[in-house]
This record gives sequence, structure tokens and C-alpha cells, in this order.
Amino acid sequence: MPEDARCHALVPCAGVGSRAGTAAPKQYARLAGRSVVAHTLAALAAVPRLAATLVVLAPDDAEFETHAEHPAAWIARCGGATRAATVANGLAALRERGAREQDWVLVHDAARCLVRPSWVERLIDACAGDEVGGLLALPVADTLKREQRGRAASTLPRTGLWAAQTPQMFRVGLLQRALEAAGSEVTDEASAVEALGLAPRLVGGEAENFKLTWPADFALAERLLETR
Repeated sequence: MPEDARCHALVPCAGVGSRAGTAAPKQYARLAGRSVVAHTLAALAAVPRLAATLVVLAPDDAEFETHAEHPAAWIARCGGATRAATVANGLAALRERGAREQDWVLVHDAARCLVRPSWVERLIDACAGDEVGGLLALPVADTLKREQRGRAASTLPRTGLWAAQTPQMFRVGLLQRALEAAGSEVTDEASAVEALGLAPRLVGGEAENFKLTWPADFALAERLLETR
């Protein structure tokens, strides 16, 4: 890593969260007195080594400023139809704002609002000297079942399996090339980098760093936020 390489955060915030069962996009649901995305941005703002945070919104998003409560973040209304497209467009916006090819970008889900600054620092420490980059992840502990017509058809071996989290940290130029080659179907940045034949570093995450996806996740996240 060049000594002058900077770290930027990129928060895809253009989805609607249809599985969450919320009336509005899930990133704007309120938990413990503030919106989901406001919790996320507050945590990232507390990481000293992040030079800037870019939030990528849908082109027609008129709600962010009402819910974000964090004016310091950069905003780009260039979100795409998929997560991969949103991140790719966000990387281009970062480059327009001065991010260089060798700089790092930490892509973090807006809906992982329980992230702590120390976990982001852990990832930066582990990946700053890495040739590829890496991601927060957890070894899979549960027994995994393959479903067929609503029934358990088989049990899958869990040895060596990890559940991917965010942030995911890669060099800006590398991630741009990876997403361009992988197309829009990849569900996270690491899988695009893997498709280039590279192996991102797995950095131990925390169970609390879950992504709000289902209705029950919001009640659990609110309880955890209120006990901090």
C-alpha cells in the first residue's frame, strides 16, 4: 500500500428493501430515535482514518436529507438498478471527487447500522498492507440445509464456510475493474474480486454486525442500540 493511499467509505443507499416490510425504504426506518442510515453514517464518521464517506442514492431520492442527520457525508444521486451498478457508479463519483486508483474504498451496507468504529479500524489494520484487500466475515456456525419444496432435502457441509459482512475493503481501481468484468449479478464486492482470480482476506467480524433484512431484524437492532 502506498504510504499516501487514503481510505474512503462508500455506502450504497439506493435500494427499497422490499423484504423488510417497512412503509418506506428500510434505510429510512427509525430505530432508537434516528434513522437506520443515520446510525450507519455516525459510526463511519467516528473512524479517523476515513478521509470521506460517499452515500450513493437513487436519482429520484428526495428523502435522504430529511433522515440522514449527517451533513458531512458526500452525496451522489447515481444509484443503479442493482447493488453492483450502484457501487460502480459510486466509484466513478469518488474518482470525480479526487479518489485515486491506489486509494482504498470501504463499501458498507446502509442497513448494517450496528457497525462499530472499532470493527472498521480492525478491517483497515488487517488489509492496509494486503495485496488484494478483504472483508469482515463470520465463520458459519449453523447447520445448513438445502430446501426443496419447503422441506430439508439435504445437509450441506459448513467446514470452511464464512458469512460475508461489510465493510469490504479494496483499492478503488481494482474494484472498478472487478465490477466491470463481473457484471450486475454479483451480490457483494468480494465476489467480483474473486472472479478476477484473487483471494480477499477474511477478517473476523461480529455477530452484531448483521444486515437489517426481515421485519424481526428491526426490533432486535433497536434493542441492541438502546442497550449501548
